[in-house]
Amino acid sequence: MSTLNPRASHFEHLYPVILAGGSGTRFWPLSRHLYPKQLLRIIGEETLIQQTMRRVLGFTSAGRVLISTNPAQAESIRIQLREWKEAIRDNFIIEPEGRNTAPAIALAAQELLRRDPDAVMLVLPADHVIKGERQFQRAVALGIDLAMKDYLVTFGIKPIRPETGYGYIQPKQAVRLAKAGKLVGHPVARFVEKPNAVKAAQYLKAGNYYWNSGMFVWRARTILDELARHQPALARSMNRVEALITSGASRSEVDDAYRKVASVSIDHGVMERSSRAAVIPVDFAWSDVGNWSSLEEVAPLDKTGNVVSGRVVDLESRNSILYADRRLVATIGLSNMVVVDTPDATLVCPKSRSQDVKKVVELLKRQGAPEHLEHLTVYRPWGSYTVLDEGPGYKVKRVTVNPGGRLSLQLHHRRSEHWVVISGTARVTRGEDVFDLTVGQSTAIPVETKHRLENPGRETLHIIEVQNGPYLGEDDIVRFQDDYGRTE
Repeated sequence: MSTLNPRASHFEHLYPVILAGGSGTRFWPLSRHLYPKQLLRIIGEETLIQQTMRRVLGFTSAGRVLISTNPAQAESIRIQLREWKEAIRDNFIIEPEGRNTAPAIALAAQELLRRDPDAVMLVLPADHVIKGERQFQRAVALGIDLAMKDYLVTFGIKPIRPETGYGYIQPKQAVRLAKAGKLVGHPVARFVEKPNAVKAAQYLKAGNYYWNSGMFVWRARTILDELARHQPALARSMNRVEALITSGASRSEVDDAYRKVASVSIDHGVMERSSRAAVIPVDFAWSDVGNWSSLEEVAPLDKTGNVVSGRVVDLESRNSILYADRRLVATIGLSNMVVVDTPDATLVCPKSRSQDVKKVVELLKRQGAPEHLEHLTVYRPWGSYTVLDEGPGYKVKRVTVNPGGRLSLQLHHRRSEHWVVISGTARVTRGEDVFDLTVGQSTAIPVETKHRLENPGRETLHIIEVQNGPYLGEDDIVRFQDDYGRTE
């Protein structure tokens, strides 16, 4: 057993890896597939991914942080992390499609070994809430101490209720691998899958089980070795991906190879099988804010136990989650309910059924309903757009462009557009022509015409855009020039 004295050198080879590819099902309708939970302001003034980023900057620099995500969410994440945009520009690990946590972690580990053969990974989901920054840093420092001895370290959370939505860890408490103050690292006796209510109550009463937080510390080389030992087929697939990357293969070749990788979680694929697994029971407050009912763990409660956000008028409700995005929401006499209102969708359910929100999202997806995919207002690096109305052959948007911002030089194969300026000055590129429009002026963009919209002024530009055509999807776009690296 070793005793740790936390110091800066412990973090010398540390690289945080933020897993940010969540699908946003359990916090619907506030979260959507293209705007998942990590992009929301659940508690405080910053979004969850911004809080996660700032948390790791307590002991490392932004240039050492990797973000693992997918193409659909990368742009929104870059917008939210624009405070560090230069430092993290080349630190995005983009999966062409989600293959669960083991391949995502392996891809990040391979990248880190190209940068630093002694790299230690701190793997963090982007959407957790942690209170107690110093306690978190001490736990990470102890985790590094164990990782340098080739342990796969996870953090255990002391249960506060018989939760059936988490996995559990039982440590070998009689064996101490390392100690730092009150923190102790133990070998893992066993991992337990999400239990039923009876088993969860037994684990809570026993007092020697911990929730599996899904946060890890290990050497990049160690996790790849353990993947090869316990998931040899997956490791061979990832080696093929690595060989393509290092040989300079095209992005499409790399993506095609990655899509063939098996979908395996790091918990089931490695942690539950490895003899190197270790757990540190931690002393900081933690929540994965997994569904609407868990919001009461981290958000302030009113005198009757409600979590209230937005324009809510309530009479005598108790122990409920009441959320109003823009419209006024009035509630009367509710008990243990969830009410969430957004401009295009409203959720009402008992708190006890909040885990089933994901089933609603699955149903919407099967129906092809757009409400599972994104909000009416969508944010882009240059500003935002809001869908005001749509129907067969037409769509109406309000588009805002930030001062100095401009959209890509682009064209559409299947739709025309008509722009009307309602505030600010618009600089328009249409074919070979470049001209300015002011309030009340308009222009038409025919199909197959190169065009660009930009804001040369100091105030936000607002336009109304009317689209016409047989197909109005956002993927009908060809970019020729783009300030945000989105060209092919």
